[in-house]
Order: sequence, then C-alpha cells, then structure tokens
Amino acid sequence: MMVPALFLAHGSPMIAIEDTKYTRFLEEFAKTLKPKAIVIFTAHWESETLAVTYTDEVYETIYDFGGFPPELYAIKYEARGSKELASRLIERFEKNGIAVRKETSRGLDHGTWTILHRMYPKADIPVVQISVHPFLSPKEQFKIGEALQGLGEEDILVIGAGVTVHNLRMLNWSKSGVEEPEPWAAAFDDWMIEKVQSRDLDALDRYLELAPAARQAVPRPEHFVPLFLAMGSGDPGRRPEIVHRSYDMGALSYLSFRF
Repeated sequence: MMVPALFLAHGSPMIAIEDTKYTRFLEEFAKTLKPKAIVIFTAHWESETLAVTYTDEVYETIYDFGGFPPELYAIKYEARGSKELASRLIERFEKNGIAVRKETSRGLDHGTWTILHRMYPKADIPVVQISVHPFLSPKEQFKIGEALQGLGEEDILVIGAGVTVHNLRMLNWSKSGVEEPEPWAAAFDDWMIEKVQSRDLDALDRYLELAPAARQAVPRPEHFVPLFLAMGSGDPGRRPEIVHRSYDMGALSYLSFRF
C-alpha cells in the first residue's frame, strides 16, 4: 500500500512530552506507516528560496522556543539526513521551475522533531527537512507540493507540519487540556475541511476572503501553508481524509489530513 502524504498539526512543543488524545494518535498512526525516509515541510523554517537540508550526518536538535519545562530541552532527536534523497528532491523542484538551494548546516526545528519524536522515537528513519515561503498563495504552495507527487509509491513519507487554526493571542489558557474549540475556530476548520475534501483549490486560494474567521485563525500564514504543500504532494486520485481532529485552549487546532 502506498504511503500517503500527511498534514500533521505540530501545535505546542509540549506534544513531545504530554500524554494527550493527539499524541496517542500520533503514536498509533505511525504503527500503520513504515516509511523508508521522511520528507517534512516545517512551519518553523522560512525562506524566500525553497531550502532543502543536505547532509548524511545526525541532525542537531533545535529548541526554537522558550519557557517550557526542562525535560523538553533534554530531548534529542538524532535522526540522520540523506544527501541522496535531498538531491532527488532538488532535481524534482528544478524540473518544475522551482528555485531551490541546499542547506548543509541546519538542524531539525520543533515543527519537525516534536512530531517525529512521538511517531518514530528511535530516530532510525532518514529525514530531509524543507523550508516554507509563507507568503506564496495556496495554489503556488500546491504546485511546490506537486513536484513531490509519487514519492509515496517509493515508501517515502511527505509531511506538511503546521496548524490550521494558530492564533497564540486568542488562546484561552483556562481551557488548557479542554478539547472544546471556540465557535469561530471550529467554523474555520469546518470550511477548510469541506474545501479540502472537495479539492476546491479556487476557494482555498481565496480563503482570506471566503472562510469564516480566516484572519483570526490565520493571523500569519507560515503554519497554514504546509497544508497545501502536503495536499499537492499527495495522491490526486485519493479523497483527502481527516485522520485526527481535536483542539486545545479553544484556538489551537490539531486537525490533520491524509492525502
């Protein structure tokens, strides 16, 4: 069975150490997927020119956050890269007219390692990490993802790591651990689900004007665009499927898709 492309919510860095409905999902879901390599677009690495990690060495674990418990900073996700796979990805992007560069020194940021630590804790699967350009349109993001279509047939897992509803100013800290979303957050995700599952790229490209509470849900698009990168890289003949939906603090969505 072909490995799907995934959009996975990375949410709070605490998913690396918390026991929640979502972290249990990640652990169980990973048991159904046995990829030989992982390609991951991360919301926490932005660049105007698409950048691809290029190394065979063990990555540094980047702690790009502050004010969290000491045990979070003690985690090291010591996966290796793959120059061979990175070279193939770069070739695909270049063939599709997408400017791309090699990055030889960057480690894995928390948009990547918090998820992978829960899914594949042994860190024994090669990882290639890719940056995002948050200000390209959804259709342009989809086109970048399309360059990677078919990797699932080779058991290479493509992940877009981000969040659909991500507004830290709107978090209700009194609802920490409470799954009930704010009505506006649920309304935005409901709209997104309908348009993603119907593959309505025209509507998705205009989400800011068409989706309810779009500017509340997506005050800045860096966490949102991995959705379209994953969607483009998936099987165009597969109906997008929700694999998980939960919330924390009212305004942090853990909605995740399989493509």
